[in-house]
Amino acid sequence: MAMIAAFDVHYPSDGGASGAAVLFRDYRDAAPAAELNRFLPHAAAYVPGEFFRRELPCILALLALIHPPPSAMIVDGYVMPGGRPGLGLRLFEAAGRAIPVMGVAKSPFDGGRGSCTEREGAGGSGRGVVAVFRGGSRRPLYVTAAGMDVRRAALNLQVMHGPHRIPTLLRRVDALARTACGGASGAGRQSSRTPRAAVSSDARMP
Repeated sequence: MAMIAAFDVHYPSDGGASGAAVLFRDYRDAAPAAELNRFLPHAAAYVPGEFFRRELPCILALLALIHPPPSAMIVDGYVMPGGRPGLGLRLFEAAGRAIPVMGVAKSPFDGGRGSCTEREGAGGSGRGVVAVFRGGSRRPLYVTAAGMDVRRAALNLQVMHGPHRIPTLLRRVDALARTACGGASGAGRQSSRTPRAAVSSDARMP
């Protein structure tokens, strides 16, 4: 059964890129069905406005471990920041435009919602950015999408488990990527809770 995959990437102080993925069956799930780590020893230099150049290789390395491919993907950031192809759209295209992508950003792009909200979404995704308020927070999360209607993507985020602004599983993948920074190896690592059918045989048990 194809699962939903949420990805995050962090960058150790001594170089490289540490990526993580959590897999789950339903947006309302409280715990992941699977967890994966991947460490790449080299990461592209930071270029303003082109953060996807750093993040995408690690996410694609994780995606290659997931079989069958996920039914949808979630990334930390925008699909099309300011109408330009961003991480979400690049991932959507790298996956053959076959897997919908949700972008969940913590900050408005370029200092305000107006920079993106009137632009057409990618891949038939509807219009622009939807601000989603969760957990009583006065600060929204900014949702964009490729391959699905952005309003559906916003609803998916709204129903995700957790009482806080950031859903439980998005907090988990962020923590997993940060933790892996300290001890990641060059290969994928499969959680002991991970169903073996969910990932390729290239992943290893910890």
